[in-house]
Amino acid sequence: MNIVDRPEVLVVGFAVRTANADEMDPTRARLPALWARAGAPGAFAHVPGKVDENLYAVLTDYQSDHNGPYTQVVGVAVRSAAALPEGMVAVRVPKAASLKLEARGQMPGALVECWQRVWKHTESGATPPRAFTTDLEVHHPEGADLYIAILPPRQG
Repeated sequence: MNIVDRPEVLVVGFAVRTANADEMDPTRARLPALWARAGAPGAFAHVPGKVDENLYAVLTDYQSDHNGPYTQVVGVAVRSAAALPEGMVAVRVPKAASLKLEARGQMPGALVECWQRVWKHTESGATPPRAFTTDLEVHHPEGADLYIAILPPRQG
Protein backbone atom coordinates (compact mmCIF):
# COMPACT_ATOMS: atom_id res chain seq x y z
CA MET A 1 0.00 0.00 0.00
CA ASN A 2 1.46 3.31 -1.13
CA ILE A 3 0.33 6.73 0.06
CA VAL A 4 -0.50 8.99 -2.88
CA ASP A 5 -2.28 12.29 -3.48
CA ARG A 6 -5.38 11.29 -5.39
CA PRO A 7 -6.50 14.06 -7.74
CA GLU A 8 -10.07 15.34 -7.77
CA VAL A 9 -12.40 13.59 -10.21
CA LEU A 10 -16.03 14.08 -11.18
CA VAL A 11 -17.99 10.85 -11.78
CA VAL A 12 -21.41 10.45 -13.40
CA GLY A 13 -23.15 7.11 -12.98
CA PHE A 14 -25.70 4.94 -11.23
CA ALA A 15 -25.94 4.86 -7.41
CA VAL A 16 -27.11 2.47 -4.69
CA ARG A 17 -27.03 2.61 -0.90
CA THR A 18 -25.75 -0.59 0.67
CA ALA A 19 -23.64 -2.08 3.47
CA ASN A 20 -20.94 -4.74 3.41
CA ALA A 21 -23.08 -7.08 5.53
CA ASP A 22 -25.86 -6.85 2.92
CA GLU A 23 -23.38 -7.58 0.14
CA MET A 24 -22.39 -10.85 1.84
CA ASP A 25 -26.00 -12.07 1.48
CA PRO A 26 -26.97 -12.74 -2.17
CA THR A 27 -30.64 -12.02 -1.37
CA ARG A 28 -29.81 -8.49 -0.13
CA ALA A 29 -26.77 -7.62 -2.25
CA ARG A 30 -27.28 -4.53 -4.42
CA LEU A 31 -23.84 -4.22 -6.01
CA PRO A 32 -24.15 -7.07 -8.56
CA ALA A 33 -27.19 -5.40 -10.17
CA LEU A 34 -25.46 -2.00 -10.06
CA TRP A 35 -22.39 -3.41 -11.81
CA ALA A 36 -24.52 -5.29 -14.36
CA ARG A 37 -26.30 -2.04 -15.20
CA ALA A 38 -23.04 -0.08 -15.42
CA GLY A 39 -21.35 -2.82 -17.46
CA ALA A 40 -24.13 -3.07 -20.04
CA PRO A 41 -23.07 -2.13 -23.57
CA GLY A 42 -23.66 1.57 -24.16
CA ALA A 43 -24.60 2.26 -20.51
CA PHE A 44 -22.66 5.54 -20.60
CA ALA A 45 -22.91 6.32 -24.33
CA HIS A 46 -25.11 9.38 -23.61
CA VAL A 47 -22.80 10.87 -20.98
CA PRO A 48 -21.07 13.93 -22.48
CA GLY A 49 -17.47 14.94 -21.77
CA LYS A 50 -16.03 11.57 -20.71
CA VAL A 51 -12.39 11.82 -19.64
CA ASP A 52 -11.47 8.20 -20.55
CA GLU A 53 -12.96 4.75 -21.08
CA ASN A 54 -12.40 3.51 -17.52
CA LEU A 55 -15.18 2.62 -15.10
CA TYR A 56 -15.09 4.40 -11.75
CA ALA A 57 -16.64 3.19 -8.50
CA VAL A 58 -17.06 5.86 -5.82
CA LEU A 59 -17.75 4.77 -2.24
CA THR A 60 -19.03 7.71 -0.24
CA ASP A 61 -21.52 8.92 2.36
CA TYR A 62 -20.22 6.43 4.92
CA GLN A 63 -22.58 6.38 7.91
CA SER A 64 -19.76 5.30 10.21
CA ASP A 65 -17.03 2.90 9.15
CA HIS A 66 -16.74 -0.22 6.97
CA ASN A 67 -19.55 -1.85 9.00
CA GLY A 68 -22.13 0.88 8.29
CA PRO A 69 -24.12 1.79 5.19
CA TYR A 70 -22.48 3.73 2.34
CA THR A 71 -23.33 4.85 -1.17
CA GLN A 72 -21.62 3.37 -4.22
CA VAL A 73 -21.74 5.15 -7.57
CA VAL A 74 -20.46 3.30 -10.64
CA GLY A 75 -19.87 5.42 -13.69
CA VAL A 76 -17.43 7.38 -15.82
CA ALA A 77 -15.17 10.33 -15.14
CA VAL A 78 -16.33 13.54 -16.83
CA ARG A 79 -15.07 17.09 -17.30
CA SER A 80 -18.38 18.57 -16.15
CA ALA A 81 -21.84 17.32 -15.18
CA ALA A 82 -23.97 20.00 -16.79
CA ALA A 83 -26.64 17.63 -18.12
CA LEU A 84 -27.21 14.31 -16.34
CA PRO A 85 -28.78 11.43 -18.24
CA GLU A 86 -31.97 10.20 -16.57
CA GLY A 87 -31.40 7.91 -13.60
CA MET A 88 -27.79 9.02 -13.09
CA VAL A 89 -26.12 11.10 -10.40
CA ALA A 90 -22.93 13.14 -10.31
CA VAL A 91 -20.46 12.89 -7.46
CA ARG A 92 -17.31 14.94 -6.96
CA VAL A 93 -14.46 12.93 -5.49
CA PRO A 94 -12.31 15.50 -3.68
CA LYS A 95 -8.54 15.50 -3.86
CA ALA A 96 -7.26 13.48 -0.91
CA ALA A 97 -4.28 11.69 0.55
CA SER A 98 -5.03 8.03 -0.12
CA LEU A 99 -3.72 4.53 0.27
CA LYS A 100 -3.31 3.09 -3.23
CA LEU A 101 -3.74 -0.63 -3.83
CA GLU A 102 -3.56 -2.37 -7.20
CA ALA A 103 -5.91 -5.25 -7.98
CA ARG A 104 -4.46 -7.36 -10.77
CA GLY A 105 -5.54 -10.78 -12.00
CA GLN A 106 -8.91 -12.48 -12.16
CA MET A 107 -11.78 -10.13 -11.32
CA PRO A 108 -13.71 -9.76 -9.12
CA GLY A 109 -11.52 -12.01 -6.92
CA ALA A 110 -8.47 -9.72 -7.11
CA LEU A 111 -10.62 -6.74 -6.13
CA VAL A 112 -12.22 -8.60 -3.21
CA GLU A 113 -8.75 -9.59 -1.99
CA CYS A 114 -7.66 -5.91 -2.06
CA TRP A 115 -10.72 -4.86 -0.07
CA GLN A 116 -10.02 -7.62 2.47
CA ARG A 117 -6.52 -6.13 2.91
CA VAL A 118 -8.11 -2.70 3.46
CA TRP A 119 -10.56 -4.08 6.05
CA LYS A 120 -7.73 -5.92 7.85
CA HIS A 121 -5.72 -2.67 7.88
CA THR A 122 -8.75 -0.82 9.31
CA GLU A 123 -9.62 -3.40 11.97
CA SER A 124 -6.03 -3.76 13.15
CA GLY A 125 -5.86 -0.03 13.85
CA ALA A 126 -2.92 0.31 11.48
CA THR A 127 -1.72 3.71 10.41
CA PRO A 128 -2.55 5.76 8.57
CA PRO A 129 -6.20 5.44 9.64
CA ARG A 130 -8.98 5.50 7.05
CA ALA A 131 -10.95 8.74 6.76
CA PHE A 132 -14.25 7.10 5.66
CA THR A 133 -14.98 10.11 3.45
CA THR A 134 -14.78 9.10 -0.22
CA ASP A 135 -12.94 6.10 -1.64
CA LEU A 136 -12.40 5.40 -5.33
CA GLU A 137 -11.88 2.36 -7.57
CA VAL A 138 -10.60 2.96 -11.10
CA HIS A 139 -11.28 -0.05 -13.34
CA HIS A 140 -9.08 -0.23 -16.44
CA PRO A 141 -7.86 -2.94 -18.85
CA GLU A 142 -5.01 -4.01 -16.51
CA GLY A 143 -7.27 -4.41 -13.46
CA ALA A 144 -8.36 -1.88 -10.84
CA ASP A 145 -6.67 0.71 -8.65
CA LEU A 146 -8.15 1.43 -5.22
CA TYR A 147 -7.71 4.81 -3.57
CA ILE A 148 -8.68 4.68 0.11
CA ALA A 149 -8.95 8.12 1.76
CA ILE A 150 -6.81 8.45 4.89
CA LEU A 151 -6.68 10.90 7.76
CA PRO A 152 -3.80 13.37 7.73
CA PRO A 153 -1.05 12.64 10.26
CA ARG A 154 -1.55 14.34 13.61
CA GLN A 155 0.66 17.37 14.02
CA GLY A 156 2.66 17.03 17.23
